[in-house]
This record gives sequence, structure tokens and C-alpha cells, in this order.
Amino acid sequence: MVSDPGRSNDAPRDVIIVHLSDLHFGGFADLRQIEALEEFLPSLSPTALVVSGDLTQRARHGEFQAAHVFLHRMRLKVPALIVPGNHDVEWWKSPFSLLGEKRKYAKYLLYYGELRSQLEVPGAIIAGAVSGYGVALGSLTWNLRDLAVKGHLPRSETNRVKKVFAQAPAELARVLVVHHNVLAGGTGRMGLARWRSAHKRLLDTGADVILCGHDHFEGAGQIEGGLAVSTSGTHSYRQRGGRPSVFNLVTLDHQSVHIQHFRWVSGDRQFIPSDKFSFARKGAPKVAVSIAGGDQGL
Repeated sequence: MVSDPGRSNDAPRDVIIVHLSDLHFGGFADLRQIEALEEFLPSLSPTALVVSGDLTQRARHGEFQAAHVFLHRMRLKVPALIVPGNHDVEWWKSPFSLLGEKRKYAKYLLYYGELRSQLEVPGAIIAGAVSGYGVALGSLTWNLRDLAVKGHLPRSETNRVKKVFAQAPAELARVLVVHHNVLAGGTGRMGLARWRSAHKRLLDTGADVILCGHDHFEGAGQIEGGLAVSTSGTHSYRQRGGRPSVFNLVTLDHQSVHIQHFRWVSGDRQFIPSDKFSFARKGAPKVAVSIAGGDQGL
């Protein structure tokens, strides 16, 4: 076996994260995909599973229960972390959080226990941050279509995650999970209001990669050429422009972040490898490698 001269024998192993998003249990979830994911994902030998929000369509008990069953089955095989999305928030029960935060997240908390989850796995610390608040001052824009759809990242959230990462052992990769897409991506729309401020604070958290969703359009990119971003698609019938559903496999080694898209082939009822993107960790100026349909590293 040929060893890597730049890597010591006691260097941490690669961290492999299955990144799903926007399952939308309820009227729109594609159960064929859900069944295929249950069967296929363990074969990837992931270190962790992340679901970046929108587990439900209307934040109803039955939808949360269906998502809970899926996650329970997956957690029997791999540790998992989830965050709430805008569809998981009953914001009308506490608009602008006038009646407190917990009221609008009551159902989510009933089934998943906490809003701001943390997960430590071999080689990585994964921290969730809340970006979905429904109708909230921080999410308001001049576009009425954004009402209860746009998200925002309060300074308190990014400061909290920065503290979590600062206290973690230095050898661990830092993975930040939010629901709303932090890059414009394929639709050209930012998921976050006040995104310029959010970008500066996200860079300051010390994260190696951000996992997000919301856009229903897969993507891989960077914030200001230095922080990798994985945007996962949807496993529902609400794909953008008739595109196939996609999830991401995110691999972190000691030098790089690799984001591999897996595309749903409906006729074959299976996911197959698609485009792969690789980024150097810690302040890389540009994409290191981009290979359509490939499986190569740097």
C-alpha cells in the first residue's frame, strides 16, 4: 500500500457525511426515493447522516411521525443530526415570536427534542443552527413572496456555533448545518435575508463546510473562496424545473472537502453518482477539482 507522505499514521480518517434535505413528508414526499435511501445509504459507510430541514410539508403530527420513523430506522445504522426548516415551523402560533419561541416549534420539539443539535463523531463536530423562524423581523424583505419563506441567521446563532467550534478538539473537522441555502445556487435566489452580514459571520465561525438545503436545487460552492458549501436537493415531487432529485455525499479529509452529487434515476429506482466537486480546506481561493460524473480526488 502506498502511503501519503504528507499524512502521519495517526492522522484522522476521512469523515463521510450523507447530506439529505427537504424530505417534505406529507403530500409531496416521494416514497420510492425514501425506500431507496433506506436501502442504499448504509452501503456508503457514512460517518454521519445530516438532514438540513423541511422534514414536513405543513408541520402536522402525521408528517413529523413519518419523518421520525425514517430517522429512527436510519439512526439504527448511523448517527444523525437534523435541523428544522421553514415548513417545520408553526409560525402562526407565535408570529414575530411574540408568544415565545417554543410555541411555534412545539411539534418539532415533541418529536426531535432540541432545535440546536450538536453531534460529535470520529473526526468531526457537527453543529446545527436555526435559520427558519417563519414570520420574523430578521427574515422580512420587500418581496411579499418571501413572507414566512425566507430565513435569517441571528448573530446569536453564529456566535453560539463559533463557541462550539472553538471548544472542540483542534483535530476535528467543523461542520455547520442550516436549512436555508446560503448561496444563490441554481434558482438564483438566496435563502437568507441579510445574507451579506450572514456570510461574514459564517466565515468567522471556523467552519470547514456548511450543509444546507431549501432551494430544491443541488449545489456545491464556496463563500468568498474560502468556506465550502453543500446544498442538497429534495426527495419530494417539488423539484425545480423537472430536474431529478439529488442528495450529496460530503467527504472531509485532512486537506479537502469533497461534495459528490448522487442523482435519482426514477426508471431504475436508484441513486447513481453524478458530479463531484472538491475544495481545499481553510481559505482556498477557488475550486480545486470539478469532475462531472467522476470519482477522483485531488
